[in-house]
Amino acid sequence: MQEYKIKEDEENIRIDKVIGNIEKDLSRTAIQRMIEEGSILVNKKQVKVSYKVAEGDSITIYEKKPEEIDLKPQNIPLNIIYEDDDILIINKEKGMVVHPGAGNPDRTLVNAVMAKCKESLSGIGGKIRPGVVHRIDKDTSGLVIIAKNDKAHINISNQIKNREVKKTYLALVRGNIKENEAVINMPIGRSTKDRKKMAVDKNGKEAITEFKVLKRYDGFTYIEVNIKTGRTHQIRVHMAEIGHPIVGDEVYSNGKNPFGIHGQMLHAYKLKFVHPTTKKEVEFEAPLPEYFKDILDKLLFV
Repeated sequence: MQEYKIKEDEENIRIDKVIGNIEKDLSRTAIQRMIEEGSILVNKKQVKVSYKVAEGDSITIYEKKPEEIDLKPQNIPLNIIYEDDDILIINKEKGMVVHPGAGNPDRTLVNAVMAKCKESLSGIGGKIRPGVVHRIDKDTSGLVIIAKNDKAHINISNQIKNREVKKTYLALVRGNIKENEAVINMPIGRSTKDRKKMAVDKNGKEAITEFKVLKRYDGFTYIEVNIKTGRTHQIRVHMAEIGHPIVGDEVYSNGKNPFGIHGQMLHAYKLKFVHPTTKKEVEFEAPLPEYFKDILDKLLFV
């Protein structure tokens, strides 16, 4: 952790530019990502990338750019839903990390994709994220979009930014939700108590989650979820906040795991967006994992 006090001659300058002058080894993209993730705080609070600093502001930098990893292709089986010259749609299994990071140097989705696509991947995501347009958590299963060229990457990234990509999830949560459908609109930011967790925070970024009940079981509810924003751990944080944490969630479920499974019962089952080249709307679905279906089959209706 580093702390830095803003001087008079730095006043009214964007926070990302100020950090770039302090941390010469960090790219502007990396800095902006750290600000959005809450790894860079101003006066102990999360701010927007566009925030302009004032004299006396206290800047706290919690993380530095991770060391570059020697990323190598690895022949790991992939469940490919769709592929063309621009995109690759993969049904990621639970337990697989999307890209290398601390504690996960290899055996990731990116390692597998590199072996599959060879040199045909966009480079916008950087050395450790080739082709990665968006990601889902390690223990969340389901659909991930991989861009095979920069044009596709930019196009789909813009669609995500403009909230034009519809992402639909299926989840099993604890307890019986009374409403048939609802919208959760609660800002999310990095937890001030545990930097590895996210939390509902009035100073966080806008986060909107819509859900509807598909089935009610004895002590559980099966729901379909659409997210309007893409905050880290968004669905997991929101469902836990309203008292219905996702079954198996080892971070936000208070350790309760009635089925002894590893990881949350959350599946990214549908994606809808406009194809970057054909300009036609496309939709992809990934069936529920077998373990998920088996647990649903064992539950009793209410």
